[in-house]
Amino acid sequence: MELLKRKLLWYATGVGLMLSSICLCFTYAQQQRPNVLFIYVDDLGYGDLSSYGATKIQTPNVDRLAQQGTRFTNAHSTSATCTPSRFALMTGVYPWRQQGTGILPGDAKLIVPTDKTTLPKVFKQAGYKTAVIGKWHLGLGAQVEKNWNADIKPGPNEVGFDYSFIFPATADRVPTVFLENHTVLGLEEDDPIQVDYKQKVGNDPTGKEHPELLKMHSSPGQGHNNTIVNGIGRIGYMAGGHKARWVDEEVTGTFLAVAQNFIKENKDNPFFLFFSLNEPHVPRMPSTFFRGKSGLGYRGDAILQLDWTVGQILDQLELLGIAENTLVIFSSDNGPVLDDGYVDGAVTELNGHTPAGPLRGGKYSIFEAGTRVPFLVKGPGVAKNDVSDALLCQIDVLASVAQLLGLKVPTEAMDSEALSQTLLGRDKQGRPHLVEHAGTLAVVKGQWKYIEPSNGPAYAKLTDTELGNSPKPQLYDLSKDIGEKNNVAKTYPEKVIELATLLAKEKAKKAQ
Repeated sequence: MELLKRKLLWYATGVGLMLSSICLCFTYAQQQRPNVLFIYVDDLGYGDLSSYGATKIQTPNVDRLAQQGTRFTNAHSTSATCTPSRFALMTGVYPWRQQGTGILPGDAKLIVPTDKTTLPKVFKQAGYKTAVIGKWHLGLGAQVEKNWNADIKPGPNEVGFDYSFIFPATADRVPTVFLENHTVLGLEEDDPIQVDYKQKVGNDPTGKEHPELLKMHSSPGQGHNNTIVNGIGRIGYMAGGHKARWVDEEVTGTFLAVAQNFIKENKDNPFFLFFSLNEPHVPRMPSTFFRGKSGLGYRGDAILQLDWTVGQILDQLELLGIAENTLVIFSSDNGPVLDDGYVDGAVTELNGHTPAGPLRGGKYSIFEAGTRVPFLVKGPGVAKNDVSDALLCQIDVLASVAQLLGLKVPTEAMDSEALSQTLLGRDKQGRPHLVEHAGTLAVVKGQWKYIEPSNGPAYAKLTDTELGNSPKPQLYDLSKDIGEKNNVAKTYPEKVIELATLLAKEKAKKAQ
């Protein structure tokens, strides 16, 4: 009898392990392919959401993602600025491996290769309809000099998006226009667009020459004093296209309407939508409805507008009956910054809010606040109301999605780890290590973070940011010192050698 009980126990244990293994190997190739919506926001900090501990501002709509899915506490962009983070997300390759992936001017040429694997191409391979709506900032055309009054390509469509509705760079850079696929909207033949980042073109007033025309003043020394559009000085010079120029207060609502239309048109077939919002990037000029609502200046108001926008999209998914079959990913391209070029109350009306939470640094910084960002996932197969401290990076989305869809993981995406079960919150292991990128490089492995020596400045006065550069090696035990206050490099020299060697090996790899 005792022997029979043991056999039954062994059998039950074996079945349990088998079922556990089956559960762990969950992929979307085994069921109806879900829609995938990636909401990518701009300059949102680790401490800017109430689901991440913010108490001075409430973000109930984004918090729905945390309640219905998994909230990651150790997820990262690759870089502490926007263009390189977006490049990594699209290609699965660390941006520092390729020249020209720094913050791009508004007239830059396309930097994403058209002949290699990209995130949208992975979805297209699986039969998805793909779209990008919102900020692009990865360049357009084959060269800097381009005719903005004709078709502009290559661009998002050539790197895998069936449909694109974007503005070219960021809201603080000209040209301040929308492009649908290859064409600037609202163009008039007798008012052609000119763009130049070296010298003034046309007769439009600039913020430098006519500060009395500004409804939002620029911070000294940051370059936001060129052509005035909608009462705001921009970086770069623009002439013409006056009816094509957008109004800041209406940008988010426009992107939302276009996104909702795309979702409605494709509700019966699998789609991938990269919904790339501008908030809370400068210039922060939220619509009138949100202005003054946060008590934290225009930056806080922009976050409320962002939260509302997310709620509108989530509500639409539910009304269309596709919420349960839509994987939603929410994250930010880098950490927070307050004064990034305009006097908008972000500093003077902070009122105790901590955009970086417990982290040190911010946008532009190699410290954790530069790349450790909010990362929320909900949808089919995702652990609900859960928290994961797995080390995960946005660069891993490409390989992880390929794995989920039952596709071969592209070797060209050499830095993207296939971590589908981590992405779904079902495996808490994460990637073995991560290279972080700002003015210098750092590597994180387990509890340890090593920042390589750098001759760059330690502090950026213009943005009031600790950049993290130092001529000496830095080592931090993030399990005890998430704020990176205590450099223990001298205490653990063997760990410094180990991580410096690991970083050197990563740097020695060549992009395929």
